[in-house]
Amino acid sequence: MGVLAPLDRAYTLQQPSQQHELQRTLTWKDAFWVTSGVPAGVLFTIGAVSSTIGTPAWIIWIAAILIGFVQSFVYAEISTLYPHKSGGASVYGAMGWVRYSKLVAPVSVWCNWIAWSPMLAMGTSLAAGYMLTSLFPADSAINTWKLTLLDLGFVGKGLTLRINATFVLAALFLLVTFKLQHSGASAAATTQRILGIASLTPLVIIALVPLATGDMPSTNFLPLVPLTHDATGAAVAGSWNAAGVSTAMAAMFLACWSTFGFETAVCYTREFKNPQKDVFKAIFWSGVLCLFMFIAVPIAFQGELGLAGMLQPSIIDGSGVGAAMARFVGGGTLVFNVVVVMLVLAILLIVMTSMMGSSRTLYQASVDGWLPRYLSRVNRHGAPTSAMWTDLGFNLFLLLLSDYMAILSVSNVCYMIFVFLNLQSGWIHRMDRPDWPRAYRCRNWLLGLGALCGFVDLVFVGAGANFQGEHTLRNGLLAALLIVPVFLYRHYVQDGGRFPASMARDMELKHARAGVLPYVALAAGALVIWVASRLTVIT
Repeated sequence: MGVLAPLDRAYTLQQPSQQHELQRTLTWKDAFWVTSGVPAGVLFTIGAVSSTIGTPAWIIWIAAILIGFVQSFVYAEISTLYPHKSGGASVYGAMGWVRYSKLVAPVSVWCNWIAWSPMLAMGTSLAAGYMLTSLFPADSAINTWKLTLLDLGFVGKGLTLRINATFVLAALFLLVTFKLQHSGASAAATTQRILGIASLTPLVIIALVPLATGDMPSTNFLPLVPLTHDATGAAVAGSWNAAGVSTAMAAMFLACWSTFGFETAVCYTREFKNPQKDVFKAIFWSGVLCLFMFIAVPIAFQGELGLAGMLQPSIIDGSGVGAAMARFVGGGTLVFNVVVVMLVLAILLIVMTSMMGSSRTLYQASVDGWLPRYLSRVNRHGAPTSAMWTDLGFNLFLLLLSDYMAILSVSNVCYMIFVFLNLQSGWIHRMDRPDWPRAYRCRNWLLGLGALCGFVDLVFVGAGANFQGEHTLRNGLLAALLIVPVFLYRHYVQDGGRFPASMARDMELKHARAGVLPYVALAAGALVIWVASRLTVIT
């Protein structure tokens, strides 16, 4: 895996001197429980992955989490280079790119935030949907009324801004999670631990019960052929031709969005009591948890429901997941209601995980000079409240949108760009900062494999994004570039073309040894996306 080494450079020398700042109150166990919400991400895309690829979906989930686990070792290394920084892998990766391009570095940070932040809207809306469908009939007035504010059909087919019961209840959930984190990471981590135990319990039970009973016919997993559609639009078995491979890439595109998320464990480096040891332990054990959950839960679902069950509309959109989970354990009305409550807790857990991680990304990006200065304000508890309020406002807007899968797909294009840039930053840091002390140094072959995974991830983007809707790839690439005018304003208008003093110290290098290789990697990445998009076949 790698080796641990002493960290000689004192991280305390570069701590901010503000009266209110992020506080070192967390251990790796706290970060583990904060990140324990990530496995609930399987609830968002488990049906969508199956409806895209069909029977091979369980293979897709295994491949996706294995790739994510490999990548985490690169994140662990670059995170220990900057124990005085918060904000996660994107911040540490940006430090590798900034010497080669002032614009690429903020794109990396932005793409990470734009990928994580919408989880707040998607999570709370899904939780609200669970509550409303369990309390009221599907055709009741409270579940059907809506007020359309604006037609956004020019952005995506059928997309509108609207207010309905889901929006109202989801907004309430958002405010509750905001309040829980207002007292700082330590207090929020305690809440996360309680929620983590309560919410992971149903997922673990659902994963283990079918395995224990053996009630999983092999016909639910075979044959390993992709789905295609006939002239009427009905799903039928396909073959591994160009269209079949394209659907596999589209399924990987969706599954990676859920499985890669445990990298948020390194968002709290600046708040760890002992970052030299806590960083690696946090991301490694979070990865082990996700490795189990993202393999066992999809296998259990598919083994219990079969392909026909996984293709039910209520499973695809997530609204019927609670009822399906209750049936797994043979429960009646009481069990169903208990499962729904625990699912809501599971989703609120991942919402809290997302708010904690994404707000710290905004905070550190402001401290480092990428985003506007106001985002670096924190309250007396050390919580980055300005960034949290920004997250809240942005997601209240997203809650108005009628199509959450469109949000997920566009944000995932950005997310995979961030993943690519950060995995390449691993070898850039190794070349440019070979003598910088690292609390963790991954093996050379893992560093190289992580860089290769970055290019593979871009294949999923190029080949799979437009399966989720026409122009998804284009919209995602445009979303990734929205940071450019914001950065130009901060850097040249607010800061006069100079980075903050602490950032200048972090950027200091005697020799930028990577030379032209970062530019070659960027060109190769763009070529991979273009070729993959040209070769893909959408049926």
